[in-house]
Amino acid sequence: MTIRTLVWGENVHEQTNKTVAKLYPDGMHACIAGALNKDAGITAETAVLQDAEHGLTAERLANTDVLIWWGHAAHGDVDDTVVERVCEAVWGGMGMIFLHSAHFSKPFKRLMGAPCNLTWREAGERERLWVTSRNHPIAAGIDNYFELENEEMYGEPFGVPEPLETVFVSWFQGGEVFRSGLTYKRGAGNVFYFRPGHETYPTYHNENVLKVIANAVHWAHNPLARVADPTDAPNVPVDKAPEKIEERGEKLHAAGEAGFR
Repeated sequence: MTIRTLVWGENVHEQTNKTVAKLYPDGMHACIAGALNKDAGITAETAVLQDAEHGLTAERLANTDVLIWWGHAAHGDVDDTVVERVCEAVWGGMGMIFLHSAHFSKPFKRLMGAPCNLTWREAGERERLWVTSRNHPIAAGIDNYFELENEEMYGEPFGVPEPLETVFVSWFQGGEVFRSGLTYKRGAGNVFYFRPGHETYPTYHNENVLKVIANAVHWAHNPLARVADPTDAPNVPVDKAPEKIEERGEKLHAAGEAGFR
């Protein structure tokens, strides 16, 4: 069985900016999916903001092992119902990869529980990405560092929770540094944030970048069955307690009554 991967793209700049359209005539999402489909262990499809329910129906997410997210200009246009659906899928065990400006996307901010802010500059400067966790599966096949000749600068401080692992750190020509490859666990789901990917530069044609994304798909995949209801908070009856107990004191809830949310 291959890893069922869905590459989600905002698909706005490709329609409105000539530079982006020339670099990615079929969209950044299609470029990434095309590269992933060269991996025998991955089957990648695409969805975009403009699709019904943004292409992220409950059925489609149930059949997605890893979801990749790229967004920038239209974070606010993503429906909150879809955001919650995506987050529940992650909590249930779906892998999730956020790329570049998806640090400000609704799903990332919801999963991080943080402002996810940073400093930035759009000057086409050189970015050098250093591997900071040798032998990490996401960095497999990558040298000690690789460079992108033109990229947007992201700088610290990065307003996210402390990650499980920092896989890459970036240095920029202007002098800033940034934690550019971070892993998290949210519920049963593996989450990876990867910084490169400004739309006016050919970042998603770079072999190293595409290699990291493919590695991250394999890393994020959880082969176990999805948790059916990851937000369930059941009221456990007294007679179902692991050890025998007797009820004592006054009660706020009746037996079997749902708790407050």
